[in-house]
Amino acid sequence: MGFLVRRRKSANGKFVFVFFLWTKYSRFTLIWIDYDRFFCRQQYEDFEDDPTKLKTGEQQDDTLSIESLPEYQKPPLRKIDYYIRAEIPFLSSRATVSLLCCVGFIIMFGMREIMGMVNSEMDDLKGKNSTAMPPSSSIESAIFWGYMVTQLPGGLIAAAYPANKLFGAAIGTSCILNLMIPSLYDSPKMVIVIKVLQGLVEGVTYPACHGIMRYWAPPLERSRLATVAFSGCYAGVMFSMMICGLLIKNISIFAPYYFYTFIGILWYLSWLWLVFEKPSLHTCIDPKELIFIEKSLGKQQSYTNPTLMNTPWREFFTSLPCYAIFVANFCRSWNFYLLVIFQAVYFKEAFGASTAENSTLGALPHFLMTLVVPAGGIMADRLRKKGILNTTQVRKLFNCGGFGLEATFFIAMAYSHTTLQAMTALTIGVAFSGFAISGFNVNHLDIAPKYASILMGLSNGIGTIAGAIVPAVKEFLVPNQTKEQWRILIIVSAFIHYAGITFYALFASGELQPWADQAVEEEKQWNQMNESMPVTKYSTQSNGLMQQHQSGGGITNYGAAMETALPPPPQPTAPPHAPNTSGVSQNYYQQQEEPLGQQSVIHSGNPFISSGNLSRNPFRQETVQPEPVDAYMHGTIDDRTY
Repeated sequence: MGFLVRRRKSANGKFVFVFFLWTKYSRFTLIWIDYDRFFCRQQYEDFEDDPTKLKTGEQQDDTLSIESLPEYQKPPLRKIDYYIRAEIPFLSSRATVSLLCCVGFIIMFGMREIMGMVNSEMDDLKGKNSTAMPPSSSIESAIFWGYMVTQLPGGLIAAAYPANKLFGAAIGTSCILNLMIPSLYDSPKMVIVIKVLQGLVEGVTYPACHGIMRYWAPPLERSRLATVAFSGCYAGVMFSMMICGLLIKNISIFAPYYFYTFIGILWYLSWLWLVFEKPSLHTCIDPKELIFIEKSLGKQQSYTNPTLMNTPWREFFTSLPCYAIFVANFCRSWNFYLLVIFQAVYFKEAFGASTAENSTLGALPHFLMTLVVPAGGIMADRLRKKGILNTTQVRKLFNCGGFGLEATFFIAMAYSHTTLQAMTALTIGVAFSGFAISGFNVNHLDIAPKYASILMGLSNGIGTIAGAIVPAVKEFLVPNQTKEQWRILIIVSAFIHYAGITFYALFASGELQPWADQAVEEEKQWNQMNESMPVTKYSTQSNGLMQQHQSGGGITNYGAAMETALPPPPQPTAPPHAPNTSGVSQNYYQQQEEPLGQQSVIHSGNPFISSGNLSRNPFRQETVQPEPVDAYMHGTIDDRTY
């Protein structure tokens, strides 16, 4: 059990969670988790120790409020905001978004488990016409065919339109469709149609979640926030196994359908109330948190939204880091959907486990994975912040380690002789696989944050292919439902994981790819046009440039097109061999004697860089060097464009 207390010795009386765990060798074990750090309400040690680093909201003025921000930064209040604030007490806005994404995935994956539980219970009912029951393999694979179709379109839609609205509408619509299944259960074709429609609307959820994290997750909190959100996929399986069994036993066989529809509608209303597209549109966000997120993301949040035409499709399919994510997603989806669909069937056919054992013991692996996934995200972020490992090393370590341990324990499960041995091996393997979510499943935001939702749509679509073909492979390898045939299927799944480990270890990357860096493209366009780049009036970059005029050049006008006061172009200088006459400038000889640190400085008006010692190329932070002068260049300097 656990409860929330206030630490007296901590600064500002921080809240902590205190857990008492009953163990075999002691009466209880005391564990506390810093509430502020886990839910992203406090800045981290690396910012406190080094003030020169990016400052978070905790270092801002305590008197800062939403009213103190410029007029254009104040989002308009909704009617409900006049009566109740869109916030959860003691929880940051970005943590609220992450947790609500988690609950949404819990509902979505929980609805997928209902059909298997109902079909298993229906087999035991007497007097039921078995010919009216929908074929299990067709039903289970139908949702994946629809789910696969909308992955890529979902990524494009999430990149072009508010991803939060897309995510909420998808799960809300799926809940309404889920309500129709009980009345159509005796018509297998109609049930398949409903499942395909559910797959179509649910296919946009994964890309939409990455589209949400694009604006809400600071770079050094991506692993934490994303893994908390995606842990709902595994928690949904766990809760569904327990809740569906209780509802079917105590209420009715179709009670889970009504329960999840009711919970889904409540969640959708909460989602509309609490979640916004980006922090700058949140009506009740803490101004300190808003400044922290915008400073952390920097210019990424001002990138233009990708479209079908300007998306670098060729680079996607010629990039080995992208293929590493695709392969890892396929391998992970293979084992995940194998367990989601056939875990209860495997223990029933191979070990004779009852429905009660499947509902209790079967939920244990997914329960542990629900805990390991966010814990892995915290560990990954910690390794990166402390500088112990770089992003590429962290992604490879967590992904390959999680996959490798899961595959090894899968082989141990295949050769188990009792239900306890098999369940123990499965539980440990699935728990370790949770670390892999901090590898490939967050990697999209590392290599291409601008195209993260599209890449997630591609990779998850490829992973869904595994979910669609797993039922067919199971029917082919396990025709007689014997333990030996199940062993072959499990070993094949383990070696699929080993293949994914090898490919990801060789080709994965955690660095921003050149084709995904918008600054590189803007530099090319800047050099081609050779003119000032217009600045969006209310962008974060233009806000940072609104400062007083600096001596030696700087911003003199803050309109849509900014004017810069640059020093005049240098006069023609004398070559080394030219005699010193009264008509020749002395700049050449002065520059030769001028120390490097005292050379002239030009302040750039380019909105994507800060003022400082910058050359005429606004993307390079370097001191202006003396003009090259030699016999070949003499007489041509006047023709240069400054």
